[in-house]
Amino acid sequence: MFSYFKAVARIGLCGASVLLLLVAPARADYSAEPEAQAFIERMVSEHNFAREPLQALFAQVNKRQPILDAVSRPAEKTKSWADYRKIFIQESRIAGGVSFWRDNAEALARAEQEFGVPPEYIVAIIGVETLYGRVTGHYRVIDALSTLAFDYPPRSDFFTRELEQYLLLTREHQQDPLSHKGSYAGAMGYGQFMPSSYRHYAVDFDGDGLPDIWHNLTDVVGSVANYFSRHGWQRDGLVTVRARPEQTLADGIEFNRISAPEQSIAYWRKAGLTPVAEVAADSKALALKLDGALGDEYWLGFNNFYVITRYNRSHMYAMAVQQLAEAIARGYQQGRGRE
Repeated sequence: MFSYFKAVARIGLCGASVLLLLVAPARADYSAEPEAQAFIERMVSEHNFAREPLQALFAQVNKRQPILDAVSRPAEKTKSWADYRKIFIQESRIAGGVSFWRDNAEALARAEQEFGVPPEYIVAIIGVETLYGRVTGHYRVIDALSTLAFDYPPRSDFFTRELEQYLLLTREHQQDPLSHKGSYAGAMGYGQFMPSSYRHYAVDFDGDGLPDIWHNLTDVVGSVANYFSRHGWQRDGLVTVRARPEQTLADGIEFNRISAPEQSIAYWRKAGLTPVAEVAADSKALALKLDGALGDEYWLGFNNFYVITRYNRSHMYAMAVQQLAEAIARGYQQGRGRE
């Protein structure tokens, strides 16, 4: 693989600038944009990047309108739970999860032992995010992050930080920053880690010296498990339980709030939400209300449900992961019973 940073080392800064400019086709780029120039200056002053190679790099980075279109209409905000659920709770995705578990059973068992995260939740995250690596994204990561950093004001600060983290990680691993592809938001690999998540939570789970979330499934499994663990996953903890609503619910219940659970099961019982399974009265949970195919569904989500939302701040996303995980676990156990 061509390495931009290795090329810089071989031919020098000026040569690298000429090289990149020669191979770049004539098209709109970020090399002269004020926001990009300010970013380049910060990378030079704060992280000791060389200015000329960065300038040449951004001459090859493009604003992508489809990225701006996609970020403005995520499925979590445009679909009902009934429609959103259909995307992920499908027989093909469940069967794919069972196959992924069988193929990676050793790594998944070790991840559960070390991090306390059951295999089905690791597999479900990968299934929801990329269909077990089949759909990892087709946008260049640097295009996605630059477009959102420089041309999407609502989250410019966040994506500017992620662009910074991306250039740091590609420098650390001597990778070409133009080479990686990912989602419209710049997420990468089987588990769709943002650059900051990669640098903080990706692990070298097979001991070969590089946390590889793009090709090494052992590292992918360990990295997802580590992400959950570092965000507070509780070993053997509950995720969700269905709740039965009373005819009259207490006023002011804030459903679908994405925050660490604060109210106890005893509190929710008094508010009119009774768990259908036995749960300790002092267990803390969030109140969830979903517009399902048969009408409103009420659920209680515990700490581990909140941890899933650290991956994506959506109660529907977390519920999709939870229900896919349960379905994969059933399929895996049934398959073992036939062996």
